[in-house]
Amino acid sequence: MKEAKDVLRMVGTVFLVLVALVLVLPPALEIVGLTFGIFGFLIGILIWLALKLIYAAVIVAVMYLVIVVIRAALR
Repeated sequence: MKEAKDVLRMVGTVFLVLVALVLVLPPALEIVGLTFGIFGFLIGILIWLALKLIYAAVIVAVMYLVIVVIRAALR
């Protein structure tokens, strides 16, 4: 029962934080003077970086497969 209370307390805390972020963050940012365009730009940069990272991982994986095939062919 103690574990269930701990889990419920953690879930409640996470829910409270999410509600606070959704309800408090936008007006607070408007008061500070930041617009959501900045966040859209930052999210766009993060998505671009993620795509470039995936692209680089695919290139490395293909190069590794080519090297493995060459090694297998030479044996």
